[in-house]
Parts: sequence; structure tokens; C-alpha cells
Amino acid sequence: MKLFALNASREIGEEIASSLGVALDTHEEREFEDGEHKARPLVSVRGEDVYVVQSLHGGPEQSPNDKLLRLLFYIATMKENGAARVTAVIPYLAYARKDRQTKSRDPVTTRYIAQILEAVGTDRVVTMEVHNIVAFQNAFRCETIHLDTCRLFSNSAAKIAGAGPVVVASPDPGGIKRAQLFREALERALGRPVGSAFMEKRRSAGVVSGNLLVGEVRDSNVLIVDDLIASGSTMARAASACREAGARAAYAFAAHGLFTGNATAAISHPDLAGLFIADTVPPFRLDEQTLKSRVEVVSAAPLFAETIRRLHAGGSITDLLEGRS
Repeated sequence: MKLFALNASREIGEEIASSLGVALDTHEEREFEDGEHKARPLVSVRGEDVYVVQSLHGGPEQSPNDKLLRLLFYIATMKENGAARVTAVIPYLAYARKDRQTKSRDPVTTRYIAQILEAVGTDRVVTMEVHNIVAFQNAFRCETIHLDTCRLFSNSAAKIAGAGPVVVASPDPGGIKRAQLFREALERALGRPVGSAFMEKRRSAGVVSGNLLVGEVRDSNVLIVDDLIASGSTMARAASACREAGARAAYAFAAHGLFTGNATAAISHPDLAGLFIADTVPPFRLDEQTLKSRVEVVSAAPLFAETIRRLHAGGSITDLLEGRS
């Protein structure tokens, strides 16, 4: 097995390698004066089972487009040099939110991403908590592995739940299935029933509306579960609705913290007791004080590492995600 992490995702790549008990395999990335670039492995990959780590969030130095192109070129290079199988390990998959046409002549970028990844010879894609798992799985013809955050956040969720009433809520109708799976995992961990709720949400031209909260949250700790936080307005809005309905406290859980726009103000809202995210996207847009006081970052590296270990050895991913072993 060969494990590479492109430079833009070196940090999480090293954490995954450490959890696997191996070192990252060496590669070279070069930048040219005209803006072009190249990358190549510095070890042989012929006949190898190759894993390439690259998270596709925007950053201070590279956009999602930059990172995607570099990943595509590197995967193609692996196949060019005889790799038996190449798995793209993409902690955050860009463009996954645009999975259907909501206006006339809209793009369906989830499918386009699948097509270009497959075009360069990608054999398998591993990612975490996409916006719509059905759209993601249907877009690809190659094998896909989708990791959810149920196991990742289980200890934090159980600690918040304590011995009192607890409710898992979705901030919009589209996330009900995600919240349901999270709730079922929490029920198994706690050994008792967990309530459910969801918020009404409508979005038009970037404006979010809808204030109906469905579900009983009074005197409960509410865990609001979503795939990502961008501006944070959806989470803050859901937390306020829960508090107005009598919830004891509202906490947010999301795999990916993008923290765009005025996210600092949203996640500092007094109705939101705390926020838990994974490290699939470094929270570089938040100031240190906000990050320290309002956000807990949970490492996704051990879960990705165990997934890679099982894929390479032919182990069960289902057992891993359902916590059976």
C-alpha cells in the first residue's frame, strides 16, 4: 500500500498516516512561474494499492478548483505509472451541495465531479458527510465509501445528553435522514430513547426563511446535526427556535466548518451553547478566541485511517460505521 497526501492537505494526511502507524510516502510538487504545476511520486507505485489524500475546501493559498485539478493530475500520474488501484481520500468534497437543478438550466456539479474523477482513472472515492448521500452515490460509477459522523461525535453527544431528555434535530427537512441516523446511533450508545425534531427552511436568492419547528424539545438538550456550517445562520436560527420552544440548551454538530461570511457572529449567538466539527476543513477563518471558546474540533483522522486499513485488507466498512468492531 502507498499513502500520499498532497501538500495542501499535508496536516490531515500526516494524522491519518500516524493513526495507521505508517509514514506518508514521499512525493514532489513543483510550482512554475507561469502558474502551472506538477506533482510526482518519489517512490514506485507500480502494482500498488494507492491512497491519495486531498481535501477540496478553499483556503488562503489554493481554491477548491486548484486542489481538485492537482488531485486529478496526481491520480492520473499514479495510473500512468502502473498503480493497480487508486483511491481518492477526500475529507471534504467540494461542489457536493449542487446535486440537482433548482432553477432552469442549473448545473448538477455533483455528477460533473464524479465524471472527471472517473475520467482520470479513479477506482474508489472515500469522503465524509456529503450534502446528499443518495445524489453522491448515484453520481459515481466507481466504488464510493461515505463516512458519516455518528461514530465520530458519539462520545461528545453522549456527554451532552447526560441522564436527562435529549433530542436530535435537523436544521432543515433535507437533513432529516442524517439526523435520524445520528439519533439511532445515540440511542444505541445511551441505551434509551432519544427524541427527534426538524426545522422548516426555504431558501430563495440566498435568503433563508421558515420558522416552524416540528418536534417536542421542551426541557431537553438539543443536538442540531448538519453536514456543514458555512455562514452559520442556519444553525443559529435552529438553535433560537429550539430555545424559544423551551429547550434547555442547543448544541450544533457538523462535519465541515467552512465559516464563511459572518460565521463568527452566528456561532457566537447566545442561543447556541457550543459547536462540534471535524478537522476535514481547518477552521482558519475563525479568530483564535472564538475557536477556543465556542468550537470543539474532533479529529476525523482515526476514522479515515481505519477505513483505509479495512479497504486495503478487505475488512468490513459497515461494521466500522455501525460500531460493531
